[in-house]
Amino acid sequence: MKKVFILFIGVLAMSVSDAQNLNDVVRYSTENLNGTARFRAMSGAFGALGGDFSAFSINPAGSAVFSTSEVTISLSNYNNDNDASYFGTTTNRNESEFDLNQAGIVFVFNNMGDSDWRKISLGLNVQNNDNYYNNFFATGTNTSRGIADYFVTFANGQALGDIAQLPGESDTDTYLFLGENFGFAAQQGFLGYEGFVINPDVDNNSNTTYNSNADYSNGAIHDYIVQSSGFNRKYTFNIAAQYRDNLYLGLNINSHDVDYRERRVLIESPVNTNSGLQYAEFSNELYTYGTGISFQVGAILKLQNVRLGGSYQSPTWYSLNDELVQGLSTDFRNPTDPTEILRSDIFPNVVNAYREHRIVTPGNLTGSIAYIFGKSGLISFDYTLKDYANAKLRPTNDFIQANADIENQLQSTSSYRIGGEYRIKQLSLRGGYRFEESPFQNNSSVGDLTGYSLGLGYNFGSFSLDLAYDRSEQTRNPQLFQVGLTDRANINNINSNVTLSATFKL
Repeated sequence: MKKVFILFIGVLAMSVSDAQNLNDVVRYSTENLNGTARFRAMSGAFGALGGDFSAFSINPAGSAVFSTSEVTISLSNYNNDNDASYFGTTTNRNESEFDLNQAGIVFVFNNMGDSDWRKISLGLNVQNNDNYYNNFFATGTNTSRGIADYFVTFANGQALGDIAQLPGESDTDTYLFLGENFGFAAQQGFLGYEGFVINPDVDNNSNTTYNSNADYSNGAIHDYIVQSSGFNRKYTFNIAAQYRDNLYLGLNINSHDVDYRERRVLIESPVNTNSGLQYAEFSNELYTYGTGISFQVGAILKLQNVRLGGSYQSPTWYSLNDELVQGLSTDFRNPTDPTEILRSDIFPNVVNAYREHRIVTPGNLTGSIAYIFGKSGLISFDYTLKDYANAKLRPTNDFIQANADIENQLQSTSSYRIGGEYRIKQLSLRGGYRFEESPFQNNSSVGDLTGYSLGLGYNFGSFSLDLAYDRSEQTRNPQLFQVGLTDRANINNINSNVTLSATFKL
């Protein structure tokens, strides 16, 4: 078994790589529709309603609407259906998984004596802000560029004498040394040069410019595989109170836990049979983990059959760590005998562990209104305003360009959620619709999201069961790499989920 080395290097050395960029800020600033079945069945339009664990994750005043102490547990099946288009070729990947995505308990204290404060509630809810389980596969013939463009971009400016492997050195030795002394770009130059993907313009140690060893005159066949997993989990500690008969106030303190894993593999075969580079398989495995903290305040006002709600979600202050593992395998023509095909496998077995960095996500404001049709049902509407351009990467001196990109490319967004419920004795029928604007000004990486939901519930008295189905659709256009090979795979993602919740009154 090979030993794995851990290399601790600064964030600045990786700021131009595929981690700690604009897309990461959007990932950790986005909250998907998660939580209880009742909440999801109404597309999350609960800001003015309360009485649900996921509802008080939107408006903390909602826990004071509970009449008794309760426990709710929710199990979901997540399904992602991805149609990927790359240079005219379309592929599909459809996969699913189960997850216990929500669990909560609330204690309601109704006996407040002669005070105008009618009751106080204390709640704890754990649920996923987002589930990162998602896979897609894109394939097609790129007509002009390939992986050599990625390595040339990083190698240019690096002296050949620095990135070339010395006699007797192992791949691990060289990769470690370059990371410690020259940074991420030199590591990429080493992989490209020693993998015979790129050539120096001049074969001497002082050379700092490079060219492709691949012939892309007829294009290159690409297979691009992305597999991600993990979660962004929120632990909500809630306190809320009812004042007289019509006002509810609440506060949440939230702790966030991030665990994100992503594996990306590009497999390339230049179409031209005379190409020096015949085949390349380049893998990058990223692991991001860390914690965050945020708070929320909210209020609900009850006016006869109308409910009005308002809440503020603070920015989330994340402290995150990134680890990256790389590997490269190539087939190439022997420089001294072009009729012979040689093999190179460079797997340094080094974990690049980067200095902790911080992301400050944007806060948001939510306004809500609901109408209650007596005991027969209700209809509810939520509007949320969030300005993604307010997000920040820190330390700011390490992310000057990334923060400029955030300000120039991201925008203020509006989200709309509408939901309804109709009751027939103990049976409840539910439905909802939601729309979320893209955080990108030109929709270049992520498009608008639209979704709908359906569900039902049955109240057995001290016990109830709720079932929901929700579906959303969104286009995503990720670049293969941040530099060099920057072509995009066009992904149409359909995310559908089935959630079952069980609620017990205490």
